[in-house]
Amino acid sequence: MMRSLWSAASGMIGQQTQMDVISNNIANMNTYGGKKVRAEFQDLLYQTVREAGADSGADSQYPTGKQIGLGTRVAATQRVFTQGPLQTTDNPTDVGIQGEGFFRITLPDGTTAYTRDGTFKLDSTRRMVTTDGYPLADGITFDQTAPSDSIVISGDGTVSCTPAGGTVQQVGQITLARFINPAGLTAIGKNLFIVSAASGEAIESNPGENGAGTLTQGTLEMSNVQIVEEMVQMIISQRAYESNSKAVTTSDSMLEIANGLKR
Repeated sequence: MMRSLWSAASGMIGQQTQMDVISNNIANMNTYGGKKVRAEFQDLLYQTVREAGADSGADSQYPTGKQIGLGTRVAATQRVFTQGPLQTTDNPTDVGIQGEGFFRITLPDGTTAYTRDGTFKLDSTRRMVTTDGYPLADGITFDQTAPSDSIVISGDGTVSCTPAGGTVQQVGQITLARFINPAGLTAIGKNLFIVSAASGEAIESNPGENGAGTLTQGTLEMSNVQIVEEMVQMIISQRAYESNSKAVTTSDSMLEIANGLKR
């Protein structure tokens, strides 16, 4: 069987995965704190017909070898944690991160997850929680009588509010977590990530310290997906898929010609 059939088929499979990744990026272009993912390809094994440097005569060698490739595969999908643009919302419980770091979120099972999504809200007990009701691990809770417009979140993570008829009081400190390899974090949906062996353990610090970014109240980090880039990648992927399919049909035609030699 011709190698080209299997090589082209591997290319088509790889481009299908590429389209899956691109489609997911486009679907999350309006996800707060969303980070684009890219598919990374590797070539497969090579069949070595002749080694480079093999003897071609008594006193001569082949300057190049003869290797035939066997296709490609998607080796990894890497999440790119570049800064997304900050959008002003003027909502006092919306918080954007300028720079590195993740908010720490407590999951229902008591474990900690991490997110760049700062769309925080107040629950029935006036705790700062995510859209799904998961509280900040820092345990930020406001006075029941403090109006929302009195909430102040400073760039260094200090949180304060002013109860009705009272004076300004500090209610907590938001900390951020950094990772040696944030691309190694495991996405679990709901804009959340958890630690993996590849990411390393969380390095916790106050915003603005030890390389952590600063906080901006009343803003949200938008997705870093660039729709123009994704559309260009989609066109490239479509054409690559088409070219690989042409290689399959051409190989099939060549086999048909070979099968017809006996007629």
